[in-house]
Amino acid sequence: MTFSEKGALKNAPGAAIVVRQNSKTEFRKTALAVAITASLASVGYTQEVEQTNQEDIDTVNVYGERTSELSSLKFSRSLLDTAQTVNVISSELIEERSATTLRDVLRNVSGISMQAGEGGTPAGDQLSIRGFSARTDIFVDNVRDFGGYTRDPFNLEQVEVVKGPSSDYSGRGSTGGSINLVSKSPSLTDSTSVDLGVGTDEYTRVAIDTNKSLENIDGAAVRLNLLYHDQDIAGRDYVENNRWGIAPSIAFGLGSDTQATFSFFHMKQDNVPDYGIPWVPSSNTLLADYADSAPPVDYSNWYGLLDRDFEETSTSMATIQLDNKINEIARVSNVTRWGTTERDSMITAPRFESDDSTNIRRSDEKYRDQTDDIISNQTYLSLDINSGQNWEHKIVTGMEFSLEGEKRYTQELTGSDSPSTDLYDPDPTDEYLENYQRTGGYSDADSKTFALYLSDSVQVNDKWQLNGGVRWEEFNLEYTPDGSDTLERTDRMFSYRASLVYKPSREGSIYLGYGTSFNPTAEALSISTSSRTPGIADLDPEENRTVELGTKWEVFNRRMLATAALFRTEKTNARTEDPDDPNDLLVLEGEQLVQGLELGLAGNITDSIGVFAGYTYLETEITESEDVTEIGNSLANSPEHTFNLWSTYQVNNKVRLGLGAQYVDERYSSTDNNRSAPDYWLWEASADYAYSNDLSFRINIQNLTDEEYIDYLAGGHFVPGTARVAMLSLSYDF
Repeated sequence: MTFSEKGALKNAPGAAIVVRQNSKTEFRKTALAVAITASLASVGYTQEVEQTNQEDIDTVNVYGERTSELSSLKFSRSLLDTAQTVNVISSELIEERSATTLRDVLRNVSGISMQAGEGGTPAGDQLSIRGFSARTDIFVDNVRDFGGYTRDPFNLEQVEVVKGPSSDYSGRGSTGGSINLVSKSPSLTDSTSVDLGVGTDEYTRVAIDTNKSLENIDGAAVRLNLLYHDQDIAGRDYVENNRWGIAPSIAFGLGSDTQATFSFFHMKQDNVPDYGIPWVPSSNTLLADYADSAPPVDYSNWYGLLDRDFEETSTSMATIQLDNKINEIARVSNVTRWGTTERDSMITAPRFESDDSTNIRRSDEKYRDQTDDIISNQTYLSLDINSGQNWEHKIVTGMEFSLEGEKRYTQELTGSDSPSTDLYDPDPTDEYLENYQRTGGYSDADSKTFALYLSDSVQVNDKWQLNGGVRWEEFNLEYTPDGSDTLERTDRMFSYRASLVYKPSREGSIYLGYGTSFNPTAEALSISTSSRTPGIADLDPEENRTVELGTKWEVFNRRMLATAALFRTEKTNARTEDPDDPNDLLVLEGEQLVQGLELGLAGNITDSIGVFAGYTYLETEITESEDVTEIGNSLANSPEHTFNLWSTYQVNNKVRLGLGAQYVDERYSSTDNNRSAPDYWLWEASADYAYSNDLSFRINIQNLTDEEYIDYLAGGHFVPGTARVAMLSLSYDF
């Protein structure tokens, strides 16, 4: 069977979902939406789903169409035969849950925990995968996306989460896994899709996706995605998000052996940011009953200053992708990317004024005035030798070259501290007394990455498959702190992966895999010699190794993919230091262990019932450390149990209902394990009504029970989760 096209699927009896081909969400300002819609009414779009290069295309259905495959040529096998845990979140699933940020999207994946920004890292998308930080392991179309900002899915075809070390194809990092965002691209089918939405808390969203083939040029098409989003954050006083985006692209040679795609992405944000509520220090005498926990305050309290706190980001990417099918055996692809993210922000980090006070000082403001940029070129060559026969080889080889930079401007305080505020009744309108100005100085980081890799997947016979991959990477950083001498470091890293796959039947696989990865000290483009990281510039990379035993099965007439995996990851030389020695330096003498179980379901139980679910059990431990008080503790932000569920029921050809749940267990804010966030359950529901093939309505209610919970953790503060939100969406395709 092949991919179902949009119209055919919408009219199919018992189809499990009314499909719309782009990630869609909501709208508030009707006048604005009508104006934009009218201006584009003459242009059309329908996504043409791209077939994968797999021989076996009889894969499982998910919500009425086959499971999405991974976008990268580096994964040469289907998901069923990939010896690693992989979660693929389609644009349809993103739309069903009205996800408007990457964080919303990743709530569909267990084993991922969200983090709050703090002094050492910028705000934006920060998260852990299987217990290890993945802030620098986010990719857009397989190119690293390093900037600190909140990502929106309006231009995404799917999101791919690969668990376990994958540095043989992604490069440095990826200890717990990596995330790849797959952008939308042009097709030869004309159509336009418009999503308009309104909701509680001043929620407004307009998303437009339009595609048109070029009549005078064979195989050419253009595509344009537009976004406007404005929203107050439910349950958080004064916090709001506002952003707009545009993503045009043009492709030539579609349907031929040689294709070229040129794309551009730009998004700007102007937000009122949020560092939430302070933890109560154990030394505070007035709140001793709440030591190292949340204070007894309303979770809506916001401790910033409206005249001072702001967050402005601007992200741009320009990409050229060239693909050529040389012959039936060989295919080559080249991707060139220029990207930049500018961040200018000032955020109040709420801290207690003293140990005998319940006032919150505002003198711990965190500013970020920086620009991150990247120029990257990647070339892949895939070879399919002896296809469909015993000893079939699927070989992927290539090289990557990247220049990444970060410039962080220094600001100085020219005024006095703004007044403190009351813990129980903060006043965000207090006078803003500080005055920060650029000094003219800045810290500058410039890195170069060069990598070569080779992998081979060998189909020995219809039962056995062998996989192996190696990567050599050189990572050089020159870092010049403001007013200091330039520091330089070069790391050369060799990583590898190997796996064995056994297929007892066509519908199932059992695999055993082993892989390595590295975390260089300059991974985040900094080798600062500050008191927080003494001696870090002299350290070699941290080394990680993972073993995973898993199985995958296509069940319910091959309409659902069921997965299970046992995994164990060891960081064998973690950075650590002795806190009792004032002259101590960081050394590679620590060890960290993460092991656990992961279960997953994705697909249809019947023609009417679809399920996307996952469960992860994590057991984390610091087994060696120079800080003896840490030994035996759990890693930060690593809940023992996480669970996610989204299920839909097609009542009839017009009505579809959805129900979702998420569970996050208790987790610690740091490795000292003194402060923890309680576990929580979240529920959400949706109802879709298809008025016609072109027009549908949807209502989503998130946090159905209005649960009060802690969402993002940091060492000195936490950010409460979003309260109940109701959103009404209109989707029109023409």
